[in-house]
Amino acid sequence: MSAGARRPALVDDLADARGPEAGRPSPRQAVAEPWPRGISRRASMRISDVLAALQLEFPAVTTSKLRFWEEQGLVAPVRTSAGYRQYSPADVERLRYVLRMQRDRYMPLKVIAEHLAALDAGVDDEAPSPARLASRDGETTGPASRWTVDSLAGETGVEPAFVEDLVTAGVLRSGPLGALDLYARDVVLAAARLAEHGIDARHLRSFRTAADRQADLVEQVVAPVRGQRSAASRARAATLAAEVGELCTQMHTALVRAAVAGLEP
Repeated sequence: MSAGARRPALVDDLADARGPEAGRPSPRQAVAEPWPRGISRRASMRISDVLAALQLEFPAVTTSKLRFWEEQGLVAPVRTSAGYRQYSPADVERLRYVLRMQRDRYMPLKVIAEHLAALDAGVDDEAPSPARLASRDGETTGPASRWTVDSLAGETGVEPAFVEDLVTAGVLRSGPLGALDLYARDVVLAAARLAEHGIDARHLRSFRTAADRQADLVEQVVAPVRGQRSAASRARAATLAAEVGELCTQMHTALVRAAVAGLEP
């Protein structure tokens, strides 16, 4: 249709009836990008990468669950020419939302799908639940949780003096108000078992030193991504830190096992 061509009468009638705002997209129509917005959609993560990122908080998540949620339309990874699934950081956040709604609100998948549809349409803008990191026994602890010396001693069945020795040796680190971080429970439980074999707090300093050095390696990898200062880069940095940190843990465990296996019987 040329610039001077007459529009069909029905179009003119509709435009007149709707007024001067006609033709402008509504806020809901303007939302084209699926939720979550502002996070990278470059699909470069394999299923194994996604599992590594999610299992720190949700140890029960499996490949079959990811495929099932794809079948239900909750996430849509891209396929390579060879047919392999690849996920983006945005896909990982979407999966994390599904898992948290199941865990924290006991929502069935049908209801979760409705919530995601509302988020996609821009109708809802719900803040995600706080992350919880799973311990080896499958229990989860919120990031805001903090231990005191007495509460940690009571939880783990050791004397407060035992916990204080770990703090003094630098194995545990306390905050300005004396609070210990959420991993302190696992550290104390392991230290108590080692103490049964005559390994006291002083001998455990090397573990802290090794952990700090590995954390420095993770920081070197993550810092350039975090330095981009966008919402997408922050999300990617968090996922990357979890992935690299878990790989460092696996490497440390493998090396200790290999060294122990090499000891003379």
